[in-house]
Amino acid sequence: MSIEKPQGNHKVSVVICTLNEERNLPFVIPKIPVWVDEVIIVDAHSTDKTVESALRLRPDIKIIYQPREGKGDAMKYGIEQASGDIVAMLDADGQNNPEDIGELIKPLFNGYDFAKGSRLAKGRPNDMLFHRWLGNTAIALTCNMLYRTKFTDLCSGYNAFWRESFLAINPWAKENWGYEPLFIARVLRAKLKITEVPHGYTKRMNGKSNLPNLKQGLTAIMVLFRERFRG
Repeated sequence: MSIEKPQGNHKVSVVICTLNEERNLPFVIPKIPVWVDEVIIVDAHSTDKTVESALRLRPDIKIIYQPREGKGDAMKYGIEQASGDIVAMLDADGQNNPEDIGELIKPLFNGYDFAKGSRLAKGRPNDMLFHRWLGNTAIALTCNMLYRTKFTDLCSGYNAFWRESFLAINPWAKENWGYEPLFIARVLRAKLKITEVPHGYTKRMNGKSNLPNLKQGLTAIMVLFRERFRG
């Protein structure tokens, strides 16, 4: 874990997508390192007090509302609205430790374009249910088979990248569905330099995931195949 800012004077933006995460944000926002220049909440029109909680925890936080539906749309909008040279994506459910952001972005100063987090680099975490571990492992193995990579986890929401390089590949072109596996597939197709960074994992603090596990996993695998053989 590193809470120190890595080298350089580049501006860092953290983007968090939320949907009714009022009870989880107190486990996330206060742990974001003080050197982070901008924190953006992309809210999916929550019906609880997610926005009020975010503003109470960090008054300078930037609140924006996604224009359409789905996590992919929220991620897209947040990245486009970020002003940082580097963008770090952070889940709102408390599964990731924000204090690891420094370690996550370090590879970007060593020539990499994209640093993808991995919850599974050291095996199955104690807090991860078996079926979730199995599904995530299947997705990673599919990617490794198709793209000749050696990744352990494609679905971690903890990722960082140079904003300019990432937007240059137009990761949402002709696509309404999009989240981590799609982005990584298009980063690989564009031959950007990508590396995997291990990070800790704990189970969601409160509430249930907003993503359906089975549908999410099957769609991820189909997208990996589609992107590999797309003209």
